[in-house]
Amino acid sequence: MAVFGVLAAALGVVGLVAPDVLLTAMGLEPVPAGGRADGDHTLAFLTASSMAALNMGVYYVLAALADWRAFFRWTVPFRLLTCAVFTAAVIAERAPSGFIGVGLWEGFGAVVTGAALWREDRAAEAAATGPSRG
Repeated sequence: MAVFGVLAAALGVVGLVAPDVLLTAMGLEPVPAGGRADGDHTLAFLTASSMAALNMGVYYVLAALADWRAFFRWTVPFRLLTCAVFTAAVIAERAPSGFIGVGLWEGFGAVVTGAALWREDRAAEAAATGPSRG
């Protein structure tokens, strides 16, 4: 959780400071300065999502420092939903193919988080019941 949080916060900062770098990292082609049409609010949306990523990253780091397992559990279904929505956006051609990486990142993070929680729960159960006498 802490690693995801640090990465999300760092990418949020990159998006705020150098939006073209973030677009390139996602496999999207930035539009040169002065090349946007009037009414193109791409940079406004990129600023909003970058700020959200920065905030979310901080939340994840704080939750990790507090070992807030309930928060970790809550993230799994919502990150899977994010994966599904972002993947569907690419399939429906509402988003460019480079955007699939964002969906895969969320899906991978959800699966890893869910697996880690499951493994830790199993280990805690085993420890609570004591050694098996087989």
